[in-house]
Amino acid sequence: MEALYFNIDSGYIEALVRGYRNGLLTAAQYVNLTQCDTLEDLKLQLSATDYGNFLSNESGVLSTSLIGTKLNDSLVAQFRYLKAQSSEPLAQLMEYITYGYMIDNVALMITGTVHERDRSEMLERCHPLGWFETLPTLSVATDLESLYETVLVDTPLAPYFHDCLSVDDLDDMNIEIIRNTLFKAYLEDFASFAKTLPSPSDEVMARLLSFEADKRTINICVNSLNTELTPDDKLKMLPGLGKLANPAFQDQVAHADDLEQLKMVVTSIGEYKGFFDDSNGKSMEDHFYEYEMGLCKDAFTQQFTYSAVWAFIRSKEQEIRNIAWISECIAQNQKDRINNYIAAY
Repeated sequence: MEALYFNIDSGYIEALVRGYRNGLLTAAQYVNLTQCDTLEDLKLQLSATDYGNFLSNESGVLSTSLIGTKLNDSLVAQFRYLKAQSSEPLAQLMEYITYGYMIDNVALMITGTVHERDRSEMLERCHPLGWFETLPTLSVATDLESLYETVLVDTPLAPYFHDCLSVDDLDDMNIEIIRNTLFKAYLEDFASFAKTLPSPSDEVMARLLSFEADKRTINICVNSLNTELTPDDKLKMLPGLGKLANPAFQDQVAHADDLEQLKMVVTSIGEYKGFFDDSNGKSMEDHFYEYEMGLCKDAFTQQFTYSAVWAFIRSKEQEIRNIAWISECIAQNQKDRINNYIAAY
């Protein structure tokens, strides 16, 4: 029934997103990029794609960081245009997407403040989609409570800080705990919102957010091995959704004392069986990206769905990572590793 009315408010947006997706690099275009010998050659090859002359105003020496920045700018421009044209509930879904970038920006600014890094440098590293008006003032806060009361209380992140305010010492470990605790609250809130979306958007978003939660659960448990974190500390950071959200699974991964124990739990879930396989030279992150791209491709098999926006953003981010990797291999003359990218289409 919802499909009868979907196109009234969101048909244009879905068509636009699918058009953007059709502009993602093809296998043949990736081959052309990997055969480049210089970054100028790469620039020329990219000009023949949907990126067009995105580097035409750069007259100086090309660098991988500049290419990455300009690629990211193209994604931000597309996202903002989509958001400007969207109506509810898609507009709210896109707001939720920005919250993840906000959390990363907050963690980045707090870390920079603790280590007395230059504020302007840290602000340049913040993701544009996670920008909010009071972000630059984060550097004046000396503890989490003052940071919350003076900066974050009026932002969308305020409700997620409920379980973080007990943290006193802002060292590197506690900042990472804060970041993961915020993401836990954020993903659970996002999942609750996604359930209110019409079918099939609710089902597709449930799968996408479920994997996002599981990916964070695995990363938290891997990175906390051989640290001072207790199982209870870990459990407070693990999202309450996903295939690993089963209480028995969560308890096992939180109590895992080494990587082998963790592997046994994670690989007991059929789809996650190969996540720790490094025999083909792929890292765990590579397997995550590969699996996520499969979910995003599946998301586009559905019609009349808001989840296409999330799937496109993730696919575009992967494409940017791919181009950045290829450009870095060219710059460092490491052509033997240039094909180690994850196709986004």
